[in-house]
Amino acid sequence: MRTDRAIQLKIYYFFILWLVVAAVSDVSASSEVDAFIKGYATALLQQEYSITPATLKVDNGVIILSAEDIQGADHSEVIRSLLSINGVVSVEILESGNKDVMTTSAFHMRTRLFEPLIADTRWPHFSMSYQHYIDDEELKSVGATSFGETIPLYKSHVPFGGEWQVGIQAAVYAVFDLDAESHDLINADYWVGIPVSYRERDFSGLLRIFHQSSHIGDEYILRSRIDRVNLSYEGIDMKLSYDVMKWFRIYTGSGFLFRTEPEDIKPWSMQYGFELKSPRSYLSNVIKPVAGADFKSRQEDNWNTDVSLRGGIELEIKWIDSVSSRLQIMLEYFHGNSPNGQFYERSIEYIGLGTHFYFY
Repeated sequence: MRTDRAIQLKIYYFFILWLVVAAVSDVSASSEVDAFIKGYATALLQQEYSITPATLKVDNGVIILSAEDIQGADHSEVIRSLLSINGVVSVEILESGNKDVMTTSAFHMRTRLFEPLIADTRWPHFSMSYQHYIDDEELKSVGATSFGETIPLYKSHVPFGGEWQVGIQAAVYAVFDLDAESHDLINADYWVGIPVSYRERDFSGLLRIFHQSSHIGDEYILRSRIDRVNLSYEGIDMKLSYDVMKWFRIYTGSGFLFRTEPEDIKPWSMQYGFELKSPRSYLSNVIKPVAGADFKSRQEDNWNTDVSLRGGIELEIKWIDSVSSRLQIMLEYFHGNSPNGQFYERSIEYIGLGTHFYFY
């Protein structure tokens, strides 16, 4: 047990070190990125629109300039051009004669207003991971996959500022025993939700209603003679997120299950976490370091905290125009109650390596 505890502590220290190093490097890189954006934006305005902006400045990826500087030019076209610059988060046009700000942010170009939670083990997206279970009597080498995405359906402005969006989320999460002769399916969870999201500059929120049903693998039932649990539930949850800086995001939320089977499952849950994403990209502006930590507590588990840590690199893949995707290659660590439906009462711990794919 001392050896296992030592391994666990080393894993914690590794991810803490990764997060600290990422934070330090991101802080130092931010000012350099802003200087690059300012020079690029100034040159673009001069070349494309014959404009020499006197007030242009950049703060953590946000371009700020006066409406007088782009007088006579099509504002929407200017904003679209500036948003195309790598590293730009948003563009703010200061109207002449007052201090009010008219903002056209990068989220106008996004397909989603609420960004994925990269360390959340149950965020709908495409992924494939290898997981090595630590000190588990039954499982050692596990393959985990997910197939899903967030599909936006309608987006519009709101009178008090920002935008709102409604969509649909769906995913299948499956785990396989890679040590079994036929790589037995252990568990599959089917998840679908209807999210309503909101974003105003650095603040975003998500409110959704969802359903999950869980199914155990036939081969696993035959070999283990386990008593199957008919697990399914519907619930509602809310998450709030704030980009403290361009490279640092925090979030929190809670959830409630209003129908469960078995009926005695306790309904309340809490979630919080943070993410670090480098504002600087490397190797021809393709790769950037990323890391995240996600913490969940459930009333059913006596509010014990499930810890999910991920750190690695993100590759941005551009397809056509504004259609892009992100591929993340991540080292992973998890300790807590199993997120795999049929085994929700089991405590597990694993380290792993995963690939995660997001459209946006």
